[in-house]
Amino acid sequence: MVNEPSISALCEQLAQALLARGWMLAAAESCTGGMIAAACTDLAGSSQWFERGVVSYSNEAKQELLGVDPDLIAQHGAVSEVVARAMAFGAVRHSHAQVGVAVTGIAGPTGGNAQKPVGTVWFGFQVDGRLSSEMRLFPGDRAAIRTATVRRALQRLVELVRS
Repeated sequence: MVNEPSISALCEQLAQALLARGWMLAAAESCTGGMIAAACTDLAGSSQWFERGVVSYSNEAKQELLGVDPDLIAQHGAVSEVVARAMAFGAVRHSHAQVGVAVTGIAGPTGGNAQKPVGTVWFGFQVDGRLSSEMRLFPGDRAAIRTATVRRALQRLVELVRS
């Protein structure tokens, strides 16, 4: 990880990419508890490209703030591809942004199981109407998993907005 850009450098890259397109970003965060929004808004001038952040830690918050269908959570669990995608869609739908990012995962140290071990994180992205998702399994303790989640979310956003 020596050659990886810092989180602040990723935010700068994301800011440039969003500003070049005249787009705004909305974040829907569960396992990171607002860390993506905090990283983005640490950058001066972020109000030009960061529209809002929602910490939807509980299932009820995912439903009420983002419009996630409770049946999706019941059938697949909060940490799932369909819920991450619904969160990203909801982040854009309930904002003035063209880009949405969502993260839902198990940061530990408890809460994991054989199917979804600690470190499992689902990402949802909506960029200019296109929805995508990915899953990552991050090693380490709670802090390491959350930091890795923020880093990956920002990296992928930069890739998607630039493409």
